Amino acid sequence: MEKIGFIGLGIMGKPMSKNLIKAGYKLVVLDLNLRAVEELAALGAEVASTPREVAADCSIIITMLPDSPQVKEVALGNNGIIEGIKTGCVFIDMSSISPIVSREIAARLEEKGVEMLDAPVSGGEPKAIDGTLSVMVGGEKEIFDKAFPILKAMAASVVHTGSIGAGNVTKLANQIIVAINIAAMSEALVMATKAGVEPELVYKAIRGGLAGSTVLDAKAPLVMDRKFNPGFRIKLHIKDLNNALTTAHEIGVPLPLTAAVMEIMQALKVDGMSENDHGSLIRYYEKLAKTEVKR
Repeated sequence: MEKIGFIGLGIMGKPMSKNLIKAGYKLVVLDLNLRAVEELAALGAEVASTPREVAADCSIIITMLPDSPQVKEVALGNNGIIEGIKTGCVFIDMSSISPIVSREIAARLEEKGVEMLDAPVSGGEPKAIDGTLSVMVGGEKEIFDKAFPILKAMAASVVHTGSIGAGNVTKLANQIIVAINIAAMSEALVMATKAGVEPELVYKAIRGGLAGSTVLDAKAPLVMDRKFNPGFRIKLHIKDLNNALTTAHEIGVPLPLTAAVMEIMQALKVDGMSENDHGSLIRYYEKLAKTEVKR
């Protein structure tokens, strides 16, 4: 079986790479966090010291990194993937980055005869662990079909959304909807609590109707249990909304609701909550209303 390179073993990347090993794939891994690398090595993964080394040893290379600058550096920088990758190999970036940067990297790799897919994911750490992520993929359909079994080993849903960059455009759309949903949930539950109605009963009453959503089911119970440890950090959602606003403005699309939620997240960052889960949006509203949503 062909070797897969996996660069980026963070909150998402580590469980994703473990699921690839469980599915029988041979991995070569790389990360700055040596403890994460050792954990994968104990499961049978080989270890590389540079992205170039990973690329030279693998026919498919996956990256799962924080943002555009890191992906660009790993792909195109000194000792980067581009220096080791061979013609006919495939680069799959599963990070959530700017679609403009995805297209830029793809154009450079194409000069070396290398195909690229941008394949960001949704679902957070729990779905990364149990292998039920949603993956939205941009790139050539033929390459998507080739990579599909690998992506499916980490996900419940893998959808081809168009040419290169389309995956990240889709992810930005996803992140807009998630952010605004959490904000709406927060406003509603804070209002209900301040009005003297049990938030858990409100949640149970509305979840089966039109207001029900995956976001509501994922976040309301955690909020009421006061669990704000990160499934998806505020600082990463800020990054995604920044990419969404930049991309939208470049093509002439105003995003007033997205901008409002971005400013709420910025306020939480100032309050020292950037490492907390994005469900912490409710704490902004709680502070304004001087109340706390809990069971």
